[in-house]
Amino acid sequence: MTIFGFGWEIMTNETNYQDRQWLDPDAEPFIQLRGVTKQFGSFTAVKGVDLDIYKGELFSLLGGSGCGKTTLLRMLAGFETPTSGTIYIDGMAMNDVPPYERPVNMMFQSYALFPHMTVESNVAYGLKRDGVKKSEIAERVDAMLSMVELSDFAKRKPHQLSGGQRQRVALARALVKRPKVLLLDEPLVALDKRLREQTQFELMNIQDKLGVTFIVVTHDQEEAMTLSTRIAVMDQGQFMQIGTPTEIYEYPETKLIANFIGSVNMFEGRVVSNDDDHMLVDSVETACRFELGAVAKAEKGAKLWVAVRPEKISMSTTAPQSVGTNQIKGTVHDIGYLGNMSIYRIQLDQNGSSEGGSLVEVTVPNQVRPKDGKHAIDWDDEVYLSWHPESSVALFR
Repeated sequence: MTIFGFGWEIMTNETNYQDRQWLDPDAEPFIQLRGVTKQFGSFTAVKGVDLDIYKGELFSLLGGSGCGKTTLLRMLAGFETPTSGTIYIDGMAMNDVPPYERPVNMMFQSYALFPHMTVESNVAYGLKRDGVKKSEIAERVDAMLSMVELSDFAKRKPHQLSGGQRQRVALARALVKRPKVLLLDEPLVALDKRLREQTQFELMNIQDKLGVTFIVVTHDQEEAMTLSTRIAVMDQGQFMQIGTPTEIYEYPETKLIANFIGSVNMFEGRVVSNDDDHMLVDSVETACRFELGAVAKAEKGAKLWVAVRPEKISMSTTAPQSVGTNQIKGTVHDIGYLGNMSIYRIQLDQNGSSEGGSLVEVTVPNQVRPKDGKHAIDWDDEVYLSWHPESSVALFR
């Protein structure tokens, strides 16, 4: 295994992700939260959470404002003390350890760079405060600026840098002290969309090379899906679901998760039958029958919601040759053109009429340029929608 120039082992997220340490019962978590609760007076911000994070993960805490994710990050950093429960890092209880003695560093949302200092002085600041020798400071700062591709900007001040460059200075300053864990609070929120997308991959590449455990707080679902080995979705101080981006998106456990991560169509129905290999559901809303993969403990007559992602639905102006499951009919109500894809909102037929029916969202990749700027399927066209049984998810809450 190669050693990076200033003391870290080279690791890759690809290796860590393939290893899936969280599935190995013998793997030892690097960070453990056990029954962690945080109260502010009568308000409970974090409610008895348990969590295992493994070494080298890029783990995201995802949720809306006020869900408790930043409070949890501040407890990991030592800026807040749990009301109850214990936080362990690398096998050591951290509750009574002050922030400056924890093997943790934090990158703040504002970056908090010193405006009067150069880039290299900003990066070196923490090392100087720790009394590191000048020769070692110079070596480590040079190596880190090279890592974040800012060597040519070492003598510049923060106001002379772009937003993305300032973000990388803040990252270099946080990493140069060689923390075991880096905490990032909404690290890309100040960047515009295009720069944010570019910086996401730069952040992943740096984390890959260093193998440091990253914990990212974000409210941006796309950002969490792009960056993370795993995601914990939070709501009202609790974890609603923990899993890989694929698990969270493709196999949501509740309607809340399905709605929060991406777009989804929900159809209320009742279970007709549930055999070894498939389940049938009748939907009063659409007057159609849906077929899904078999679901354990789904009893006949049980109420549920069938969730289908917009990209899983096929759309055609040609009627199917035979009537089957997972087939609904409607009329194009709205079209949103996004360049790489188009979003269609289809108003379903109801009682023989297209007036007043539910709206279903369908996304279609724009693989061929539209002729004369006209969509192949246009406003007010009658369309037929269908999808594969395995593309549906059954949600009971």
